Amino acid sequence: QVQLVESGGGSVQAGGSLRVSCAASDYSRKCMAWFRQAPGKEREGIAAISTSSGNAYYADSVKGRFAISQDNAKNTVSLQMNSLEPEDTAMYYCAARLTGSWPCSLKYDQYDYWGQGTQVIVSS
Repeated sequence: QVQLVESGGGSVQAGGSLRVSCAASDYSRKCMAWFRQAPGKEREGIAAISTSSGNAYYADSVKGRFAISQDNAKNTVSLQMNSLEPEDTAMYYCAARLTGSWPCSLKYDQYDYWGQGTQVIVSS
């Protein structure tokens, strides 16, 4: 099994930045992604990356503000979050799938492995 551990969450004022990271037990996955879930809302896929090509895919809600990246040597994937808004407050989850897709999906049911989540709170 693949184990994923998120880190880097915290509290920030609106307009600020945070960087969350996900450490994986291995880097055999084809797609890595970040999802988030706020109270009363469905889990939302916000960014995904192909581990082979490095191509990234973003939800419209974060496009231009967030950037996903990978570090193969460290088996990590990170999400740089800029211009944060109170609406970005949520639990952020790292996810992985072992089979490829084009592009890597932002649908939660397409991922088999999940981290425990890290809390991001953006205050006004």
